[in-house]
Amino acid sequence: MRIIWRFRAKRERADEFRSVYGSGGAWARLFARSPEYQGTELLQDVSDPVQFVVIDSWKSRDGFERFRREFASEYEALDQECLELTEEEIFIGDFRAES
Repeated sequence: MRIIWRFRAKRERADEFRSVYGSGGAWARLFARSPEYQGTELLQDVSDPVQFVVIDSWKSRDGFERFRREFASEYEALDQECLELTEEEIFIGDFRAES
């Protein structure tokens, strides 16, 4: 399962955004506390350097939901810290790969 978000980083905070949301960033480290987490991919728009897509991979929706329940306070705290990095955050959706 893939969870996909689109962000518009604040221009002056784009480097910090990449650091926090990238595959080795704070979100990935938090998610890695779950055995269900399979990685994060950060994509940057080639024509708009402050627009990004983040794709978080999980074994299952249930696994992600268990993670959210178990680490709710840590998730919310990090989410609040990251509000200062972005101008826009849009949840695109949960997707699964077709086989």
